[in-house]
Amino acid sequence: MQEIERKFLVKNDDFKKEAFDKKYIKQAFLNSDKNRTVRVRVKDEEAFLTIKGISNQEGTTRFEWEKEISVEEATSLFHLCEKGEIEKYRFLIKSGKHTFEVDEFLGENEGLLIAEVELESENETFEKPDWLGKEVTGDIKYYNSCISKNPYKNW
Repeated sequence: MQEIERKFLVKNDDFKKEAFDKKYIKQAFLNSDKNRTVRVRVKDEEAFLTIKGISNQEGTTRFEWEKEISVEEATSLFHLCEKGEIEKYRFLIKSGKHTFEVDEFLGENEGLLIAEVELESENETFEKPDWLGKEVTGDIKYYNSCISKNPYKNW
């Protein structure tokens, strides 16, 4: 499966009043190689194992495979993960026909706010909320696999 998404910084926390859902996420990487990442994630009471391939030149499209696993399995896999767990709250916000996922990072990444929107095609247009900031699609420093190694507090 191909994942097509664009990523943005967020100017302020105005998005919170528009959110229709909020989840706590804890995740870590079994492999954070730039050509393929293998992530373990617990999102509230659900857990997933996700494999992502390398992004295209623009950073908008890449292969993604995801399988739901039990929370117990994910908890066990965390012990095998590379150093650098990520904790965050994910807010879901409708904007036109799209849903933005805004991650408010915790711990060593506190202060970092990133919004993502998944698209059907790379050229698809979408409504940009007022709180949306600079586009960082394709900037690997904002990838979760990178901030797990080089947290926002060190920038």
